[in-house]
Amino acid sequence: MTKPAFSHLFTPVRLGPLALPHRAVMAPMTRNRAGPGNVPQDLNVTYYRQRAKGALILTEATQISPQGVGYPATPGIHSAEQVAGWQRVTDAVHEEGGWIFLQLWHVGRISHPSLQPDGALPVAPSAIRPAGEAMTYEGLQPFVTPRELVTEEIPGLLAQFETAARNAHRAGFDGVEIHAANGYLLDQFLRDGTNRRTDRYGGSLMNRARLLHDVVEAVAGVWGADRVGVRLSPLNAFNDMQDSAPETTFPAVASMLGRQKLAYLHVVEVSLVGDVPPFDWPAMREAFGGLYMANGGYDGPKAEAAIAEGRADLVSFARPFLANPDLVHRLETGAALNEPDPATFYGGDAKGYTDYPTLAAS
Repeated sequence: MTKPAFSHLFTPVRLGPLALPHRAVMAPMTRNRAGPGNVPQDLNVTYYRQRAKGALILTEATQISPQGVGYPATPGIHSAEQVAGWQRVTDAVHEEGGWIFLQLWHVGRISHPSLQPDGALPVAPSAIRPAGEAMTYEGLQPFVTPRELVTEEIPGLLAQFETAARNAHRAGFDGVEIHAANGYLLDQFLRDGTNRRTDRYGGSLMNRARLLHDVVEAVAGVWGADRVGVRLSPLNAFNDMQDSAPETTFPAVASMLGRQKLAYLHVVEVSLVGDVPPFDWPAMREAFGGLYMANGGYDGPKAEAAIAEGRADLVSFARPFLANPDLVHRLETGAALNEPDPATFYGGDAKGYTDYPTLAAS
């Protein structure tokens, strides 16, 4: 048997109750290919089945409620039809011997009234309009000033996360990841550039982190903490995000999550826009104290080095998995990778989604 090209990347690891065969995870990637009603369709079943050899699949971000919608043709987990659609996906992945977590998502202010129930304003920790434009069914439109969530609405928001977690369980997932990154609602609460509240969910660092803490508690109450992960992006400026002291904010958040005994912490170590200043990523891992999943610009050699040097326990790959349904086999054998086609990343049909060739097909 040929020895894997990356021997550390291809060592098994335990993630909560799951025995993962290696450490190359499929990262969550929005692809805008859900069917009518934001329901996963046949194309999505094929897409995830093709990539089931990942150590763990993290699905595309999936809205927990109609209020959480921020983009066209993104899947939800709040209707019976959506649950049934996702059940077909999880069945396909399990048939191939894979594990799959659903990423729970509320976009907060990164939405538009045309995407909201009854044309309502998007909600946010504070009424601060993001720079940029929303992607709508009518094309790009300027973001609007969101409505600040009042304190009395927070229990209802927590109930949305809990219901979505229960629906994910019904749909056959193996666990869930809470999306607290990339400028969406939970990230908006964490960072002082978007959270100007004066109640118990704003002001001090731990007050700003309180909503994430409470969401984790609600979701772990459904799944058990050892089947729940959280994604953070300390330096990502995407969606007009900033924090005055990320080097203080995010290790403290990681420490809080570590005390909640989560399955893993998933950290985006890059920014989707602009440069990334220096940051002590090992401090994040140490503060969390559990399994640390690194993301952002990793290829096989970089992932191998990160694991060999103890800087990560798992690495999630985005574009390499997008363009290489057989990425795991290619990494194992040291084969060349397909190049992704950015023109087909978002929306469309099978082109650039399920038609990338495998080594066997080539």
